Amino acid sequence: MKEIIGKQIHDGVLFGEVFVYDHRKQFLTGLQGTGALIVAAEDLTPNETVQFEKLNVCAFVATNATETSHVAILARTMDLPAITGISIEQNWHGKEAIIDGCGGRLIIDPDEPTRRFYRSKAAEESRNRERLLEEYKEKKAISKRGRTMNIYANISAPDDVAKVLANGADGIGVFKSEFMYLNSSDYPTEEKLFSVYRQIAATMGERKAVIRTFDIGADKTTDYFQLDREENPALGYRAIRIGIDRPAVFKTQLRAIIRASAFGNVSLMYPMVTSVDEVILVKKMVCEVMDELRQANIPFKKDIEQGIMIETPASVIISDMLAQVVDFFSIGTNDLIQYMLAVDRQNPKLSNLYDPHHPAVLRSIEHVAKNAKAAGIWVEISGELGADLTLTQQFMEYGIDSLAVAPSKVPLIRKAICEME
Repeated sequence: MKEIIGKQIHDGVLFGEVFVYDHRKQFLTGLQGTGALIVAAEDLTPNETVQFEKLNVCAFVATNATETSHVAILARTMDLPAITGISIEQNWHGKEAIIDGCGGRLIIDPDEPTRRFYRSKAAEESRNRERLLEEYKEKKAISKRGRTMNIYANISAPDDVAKVLANGADGIGVFKSEFMYLNSSDYPTEEKLFSVYRQIAATMGERKAVIRTFDIGADKTTDYFQLDREENPALGYRAIRIGIDRPAVFKTQLRAIIRASAFGNVSLMYPMVTSVDEVILVKKMVCEVMDELRQANIPFKKDIEQGIMIETPASVIISDMLAQVVDFFSIGTNDLIQYMLAVDRQNPKLSNLYDPHHPAVLRSIEHVAKNAKAAGIWVEISGELGADLTLTQQFMEYGIDSLAVAPSKVPLIRKAICEME
């Protein structure tokens, strides 16, 4: 038996077989038709990680992932145990193992006493989750003083809607629509996009479903977009910048989302905004799409909400101006922290500098919330900071209206708010 200690990314205990991912070999070779798998790799791109939802992958071990890297975020969305900071050994491939996300442990070839201990631990965790869900699934998050917070769930795939409902979320805070593009070998058609968005809208019913337009670029790329290599991709040609530059591609998605608004409580959201001019350009495209749909007698929600991600210092500083041209803000804390502190969120060597509690970050959030309230629009926290229980009460005092978190975190956040003064 060999026990390796790493750093927790997401909790949970799982018994499975190790699959060592080698970038030099064909991706996912040998995965199909096997049992529960613990994928171990130096790192995983968003394009690679998203493929696991179709397979039997049940846990992740990554050498270089950070708490806010996409493999970590997807592990939380998929509610799978994950740890980082472990050097992968090729001879682990095919061996039985236990991953303990809570303790940050990977145990190769566990002995029988260890198996019994972790079977008991897994059963206890499951019972605790069931009790928490039973008590808080149908409750509203209302503090003892009567302050209310909406608890939304973030998703990256249509199948994640089942997790949203199973955990009793008040709605979808962010549907990360770019993963539909990463899962495709060519630009998805309007009808393909519409079919998915309509299904989400109809399934959610009156609950809010915020669909973020594609955030392609940086580390989320796909060949058919034909993006040039960049020295600083996180600051480069990505997200809304691509949408504005490629109106035909962007309008296809806008049409699909706006058409889906006729079937539920859909909202539009735009990522990586840095100026009022960008919002005006996008809203002009939306008006053009609505005119086309109106002429074709295709139904849609005429007053569909339009919001933006606040994730750059520029959008923080001019949030008073931006609040005049949108219906809501979603503060994307993962990117906001990296841009505000000049710290690459994907670089594990800088993890000690990636400080979610930095005064600059918290003052930015407070500033944005104040400007949102002054303009009469609602504001949410998305990103990993939304699930940080040490800040929940502070966010309520700032006047934040909603928190958007991984689906499995919804009951825990709701419990914390119900117990607050």
